[in-house]
Amino acid sequence: MLRQLPANTDPNLLSAAIPCADAGIYRLDGKTALVQSVDFFTPIVDDPTHYGRIAAANALSDLYAVGARPLTVMNLVGFPPCLDKSVLVAILKGSAEKVAEAGATVVGGHTVEDDEPKFGLAVTGLVDPEAMVSTVGAQAGDLLILTKPLGTGLLATALKGEVLTETDMAEAIRGMSTLNRGASEAMLAVGVSACTDITGFGLLGHALELASASGVLIEIDGRSLPAYPHAFEMAAIGLIPAGSYNNREFYLPRLQDSARVAPELLDLIADPQTSGGLLIAVAPERVDQLTLRLSAGGAGSWRIGRILPGPAGCLRVV
Repeated sequence: MLRQLPANTDPNLLSAAIPCADAGIYRLDGKTALVQSVDFFTPIVDDPTHYGRIAAANALSDLYAVGARPLTVMNLVGFPPCLDKSVLVAILKGSAEKVAEAGATVVGGHTVEDDEPKFGLAVTGLVDPEAMVSTVGAQAGDLLILTKPLGTGLLATALKGEVLTETDMAEAIRGMSTLNRGASEAMLAVGVSACTDITGFGLLGHALELASASGVLIEIDGRSLPAYPHAFEMAAIGLIPAGSYNNREFYLPRLQDSARVAPELLDLIADPQTSGGLLIAVAPERVDQLTLRLSAGGAGSWRIGRILPGPAGCLRVV
């Protein structure tokens, strides 16, 4: 569909030259670029305040993935008239908490009536084009660091099916509500090769996007992957979100020896994430410093793999 649209030839649209860019990046001058993104979705949890917090952290993640500083946000709301307006107030308050934590400002938004609640944000930030991080730049020999566990899609599916409660997935809710701000600041301070955030395409898709953009092979150590409590258990009983099957269909051809990957591990790496962590490629001599800064910034740090020279655009799980 996108191929049928006119190509953008504006030389200031920096993201046009970045394969699988995490956000729209538009150069204002030599030292400043505008970074924009938008995301919204139906409730992933029952509690409206949690929902608002998660939606805000998720939308802001694309800015943090490139090292941008959030500036303003606009709320996007679809809301059923049959629901009490106190529910919407709680959603907006939860989101506002995270926006304030990010140091940004809510400047407005738009609301429509809808059959099912939908909420998200259009976010705007600023970045120095010379200092920003993208999916381009990973080098053979780099190590891969993941800053949040996996499994939110599996858990959300179990919650909708009433197999789990929000108490059962409290750790995942805390993780999804956590801004990637600390992780972003850590990678900027240390200097890293490349970065992307893990969201709807799962670790499988987003790692492959980074591999393609950088022209490298990514090798992941399956034993090192962190998962939220109950994620593997939900996969074992078949509570797989629809997005996982879409991810497999599109990305599995580029996963080397996919038939050898254990089913539960494939469920985890294909799982579509909401407000997932950052996947960072960093030179080996800087990994210890990055780990220390991530910890100081309240972010997780799991060494999950490495960058190899090729074949380019592929993924291997060992």
